[in-house]
Amino acid sequence: QLQASGGGLVQAGGSLGLSCAASGRTLSTYYVGWFRQAPGKGREFVVGITWNGANTFYADSVKGRFTISRNHAKNTTYLQMNSLKPEDTAVYTCAAAGTRLRNWYTGPYDYWGQGTQVTVSS
Repeated sequence: QLQASGGGLVQAGGSLGLSCAASGRTLSTYYVGWFRQAPGKGREFVVGITWNGANTFYADSVKGRFTISRNHAKNTTYLQMNSLKPEDTAVYTCAAAGTRLRNWYTGPYDYWGQGTQVTVSS
């Protein structure tokens, strides 16, 4: 299971750090992606990281503001979000993909976590 946590309410320009923790299996061999879904909108890919952390891929909307990282020892992936904007408001969730991953946007992803709400006030 994956569990996303760390969401909350923050003012525009502020920062939040999210975590995606795995239980029952190791994430060390999986690609991990973060997605978000704003009210009334479809799910949007945010950022992904390869299994060894060597490569990352960011959506244009978050480049330079968000940073993904992972800690294999803690079986956790992190998303540091800086310079937050009201349009970043969404439910954020993480997903893990094995060797079937074709692209970051559509996966396919094998496991999905429960989301965590991020609200950015103006």
